[in-house]
Amino acid sequence: MTYQEVLESARTCMGPYCKACPVCNGMACRNTIPGPGAKGIGTGFIRNYQKWQEVCVNMDTICENRPVDTSFTFFGHTFDLPVFAAPVGAMQLHYGNKYDDLSYNQLLVAACREAGIAAFTGDGTNAAVMEGAAKAIAANGGSGIPTVKPWNMELIRQKMELAADAGPFAVAMDIDAAGLPFLKNLQPPAGSKTVAELRQIADWAGRPFILKGIMTVAGAKKALEAGAAGIVVSNHGGRVLDQCPATAEVLPEIADAVGGKLTILVDGGIRSGMDVFKALALGADGVLIGRPFVTMVYGGGAEGVRLYVEKLKAELSDTMVMCGAHALSDISRSMIFSK
Repeated sequence: MTYQEVLESARTCMGPYCKACPVCNGMACRNTIPGPGAKGIGTGFIRNYQKWQEVCVNMDTICENRPVDTSFTFFGHTFDLPVFAAPVGAMQLHYGNKYDDLSYNQLLVAACREAGIAAFTGDGTNAAVMEGAAKAIAANGGSGIPTVKPWNMELIRQKMELAADAGPFAVAMDIDAAGLPFLKNLQPPAGSKTVAELRQIADWAGRPFILKGIMTVAGAKKALEAGAAGIVVSNHGGRVLDQCPATAEVLPEIADAVGGKLTILVDGGIRSGMDVFKALALGADGVLIGRPFVTMVYGGGAEGVRLYVEKLKAELSDTMVMCGAHALSDISRSMIFSK
């Protein structure tokens, strides 16, 4: 299959909300929830994508002519790219009946490992979702990052124990999921967590703890105080709060404040290898990509994932060559132009 054939195949099985667009930019789905759209008037998703397009790269080919190295070391594990598949859940509700959460995570974890990267797995109100994700990660030698939602503390403790049994090299929590409708009004309550509560959760994790959903310098500093080993600069794809800044807009100041003190990942509208380059130049160590991996799985299964990862690697490599970067550590803010 080709990348275009995967998109065409996805359009046959992703209805009725996701259109498997040529470029996943939030325009066609806008504010369709259920579906892959954003909250409110739907600008969050669109703004995330658009702001990456407004960042330009600075070409410089007066440099040594040698191959580039896109490999990325993350908590002691080396991957072919500084790219991870983001956690996605409620597959049948938002994307179509071809996969449920368990079968999606099972395929994605294995396919990402085979492609030389790793996947963050989702969570859900059905306990079987986390159980299935843990089994998939265990079956792939711990290559995956289970992502726990901000349930009440007792349920988080139980899920952290389940995640630990899978032997992952890191565990995450998408703290911004506190804004998801299905988490509201639960008994016992789920939602926001204090620094002290997060410190306890990081201790339960027993391995590097990544906090996803950081959008301010203050939030990044609180994550550091709570003992997080990494953060994901993320507004949940625009799905939890309308009219937020784009992740590309807030990333530089967050990186300036806590860079070097913890690992910084970013998501939201990143679609190409050139976008990955821009994110690293703005201060990220790596990126997460969500919706496009869903399209690749629905349209091509493991082959779709492989094709997309190859596409990202080729685009990132080409951008690095044309900007004079031979390794990820060479990428700097001087290599981009942003108004």
